Amino acid sequence: MDSNENEGKKPLRSLNVVSSKEHKGFGAGSIDLSNLSSVIIDGEEAYIDIGALHAKSKVERGIKFTVNQEEVPNGRKCWIVWVAVDRRPEGGSYYAGVTACEMSVDPEAKKGWKILADHVNKMDYALKRRIILDGLNETEKAALKRCLQENNAEWWDNSLEQLKQGLA
Repeated sequence: MDSNENEGKKPLRSLNVVSSKEHKGFGAGSIDLSNLSSVIIDGEEAYIDIGALHAKSKVERGIKFTVNQEEVPNGRKCWIVWVAVDRRPEGGSYYAGVTACEMSVDPEAKKGWKILADHVNKMDYALKRRIILDGLNETEKAALKRCLQENNAEWWDNSLEQLKQGLA
């Protein structure tokens, strides 16, 4: 590709969404992922791993995923938690949307289980400022809470009570 071909082109900064509405120019109908991050919960550990946005987090690399959970009998349960950050009208950022998606991985067999549609839907729900923590046990909730607080205590303090109660 000639380097001159890229001159004058705008870089793509958001994911275009297909819709039935008429397109009104570059970037119309797009989702801005700049305020979205992902946290991996693996046992008692929770850490930010932005690679999950492209299914390339530390726990996902080298794993071939299936939708059939029985094909991964020795899988280790992990979670991807989508976290959207927003600003309040009066100022101050906060954790606005937090949704958890289960998966299991067996690194030795290089196999894993997850439902991609669930992961995509939960990402969308986080962007829509929903809190969905179904399925997380007490250890996983504590790890996520610790990760969010350590990442930015002010954002945690500014977050909705629904999130704080969900991780209590």
